[in-house]
Amino acid sequence: MSQASYLGFQPGTTFIHKLNGTTKLIAFLSLSLITMISYDIRFLTLVGIISLCLFIKADVSWRSIKVPVYLVIVFASLNLLTIYLFAPEQGVEIFGSRNVIWEGIGRYTLTWEQLIYEANILLKYFTTIPLAFIFILTTNPSEFASSLNRIGLSYRISYAVSLTLRYIPDIQQEFYDIKQSQQARGIEMSNKAPILDRLKHTAGIVLPIIFNSLDRIEVVSNAMELRRFGKGKQRTWYRYKPFSRLDIVCIIIVFLLVLLGIMMLILNGSRFYNPMA
Repeated sequence: MSQASYLGFQPGTTFIHKLNGTTKLIAFLSLSLITMISYDIRFLTLVGIISLCLFIKADVSWRSIKVPVYLVIVFASLNLLTIYLFAPEQGVEIFGSRNVIWEGIGRYTLTWEQLIYEANILLKYFTTIPLAFIFILTTNPSEFASSLNRIGLSYRISYAVSLTLRYIPDIQQEFYDIKQSQQARGIEMSNKAPILDRLKHTAGIVLPIIFNSLDRIEVVSNAMELRRFGKGKQRTWYRYKPFSRLDIVCIIIVFLLVLLGIMMLILNGSRFYNPMA
């Protein structure tokens, strides 16, 4: 299984890879927070376009994100469908106006307000998911941990975050190896097998991996304790990427985007913007 075929850090030469890990974390958390708060379709569209452009620029492997992307698409589709089934007039209640596109059957009418509301929900996926992929796939765990420590976060917490990011590809590799072994024994887990059989066999792999990961955590914790990790107030790092001019520029741009989102909230008088008003 190649390095590029699972979700984890992928080395690269793009300007996004050159950014400090803390810069990418600040951008991810700040933009995710403001887009979760805002329901202004203009602002969400702007941030969504920027996120998709950055994601394309990051030049990450499609194979590594194919499964997560499909899962997000399925989840988003189910979410939008569920919203309409249980609250077909939710947009009307929120925006305070009603412009009917189709009268429909019974209470299931289709209004512009409902479409705008659900478009806002969909745009939230397009803004946050690409940013999350960018952060995970372009951030070296060791550099990120040292950067967090340099800005004041405890090195114990920084190291825990680093281990988490580092073990993501390891767990996926372990899952792939077990899956291949199962198929070699005649247990079909490819697309040829019925989906219920695949889910059943996958569950049989996932549970042992979870328990094995818990055992691994205990082993690592004991090894770190034997080496007196956490006894000192500070520690040194093998890898550290200092803040550059590019990092400062990116943080300023993120700050301006967040400020723009806050200003639009104030001008709208609420979290919601109704273009049909």
